[in-house]
Amino acid sequence: MAEAYVVEAVRTPVGRRGGALAAAHPADLAAHVITALMERTGVDPAAVDDVVLGCLDTVGPQAGDIARTSWLAAGLPEEVPGVTVDRQCGSGQQAVHFAAQAVLSGTQDLVVAGGTQNMSQVPIAYAARRAAEPLGLTDGPYAGSRGWRARYGDRPVDQFHGAELIADTWGISREAMEEFALGSHRRAVRAADEGRFARETVAYGGLTADEGPRRDTSAAAMAALRPVVPGGRLTAAVSSQISDGAAVLLIASENAVRDHGLTPRARIHHLSVRGEDPVRMLTAPIPATAHALRKTGLTMDDIDLVEINEAFAPVVLAWLEETGADPDKVNVNGGAIALGHPLGATGARLMTTLLHELERGGGRYGLQTMCEGGGQANVTVIERL
Repeated sequence: MAEAYVVEAVRTPVGRRGGALAAAHPADLAAHVITALMERTGVDPAAVDDVVLGCLDTVGPQAGDIARTSWLAAGLPEEVPGVTVDRQCGSGQQAVHFAAQAVLSGTQDLVVAGGTQNMSQVPIAYAARRAAEPLGLTDGPYAGSRGWRARYGDRPVDQFHGAELIADTWGISREAMEEFALGSHRRAVRAADEGRFARETVAYGGLTADEGPRRDTSAAAMAALRPVVPGGRLTAAVSSQISDGAAVLLIASENAVRDHGLTPRARIHHLSVRGEDPVRMLTAPIPATAHALRKTGLTMDDIDLVEINEAFAPVVLAWLEETGADPDKVNVNGGAIALGHPLGATGARLMTTLLHELERGGGRYGLQTMCEGGGQANVTVIERL
């Protein structure tokens, strides 16, 4: 059978909203890591078949097929095309899936895949809100659809209500969520102090490390915050941080590995995507993980490390309860609550961190999953080589 290999993976530090990366054009963020990727691998850029990048809210500086723009902004050959992917928060992971599928199909041999997002410049859901305003629509992209309303009614459809529904359904207390969030910051700070992110991160300008992790946060500080949804238990402290950043990977076929003298670091063992209730929205990683394990014949005991996106603390806590995964194997270097969530880039950032941490710890299998708008979830299993 054909194989798809991960040859290299790099990312920018993740910047806070309004932080060190706020003024950077999102195409320049991606161009920066693409350049580093080409330099690290030594691959002739003209040999790349395609560039696939995830990005949401593709308006303003993120419009115009930013994958193509990013490649050109890096000064690389014009004959290499690019395409931009939107599977909501899983866009960067889906970009890796499309790249791997192209390689597995035999139609392409070298694909750059990842994502970029500048949420300081283009706020979350900006495209939906801006287009809806002149139409008098206030309920996001689903407003005005007769088919949607007939099927799902007028229930609020947004990530905050989805996270509250998860907390209610699984009986997750605010205290449990805050304990998890505090742990995320502590793990991220420890990882930074131990240099765990050094190899995977390429400094951008004067930013050399992730801006999100808070050394001085505490349970008391979290407990003092007001809920996002009135009467709810969700606060900013247990939610992912609005962020800026980019990450890319080089996916290669066996032929490309041989022809270009590359050393693969992992192979794509499995990739899939599943859907669930779009109103509750954020629970799809649970059935998606079960589906992936059935397809592969693996169990959670076989998985050495997990990266599940910390969109909100209850997403991970419910997933842990349903899968029975060992919490000590999950997000060991912190997650989006501490490190930030530059939407289109996060899927590639998680994969980059997963690869490097598997190598550091000597693990074999790593599993990545993340909740996505519309009630979807991608799952990727990589095998370290």
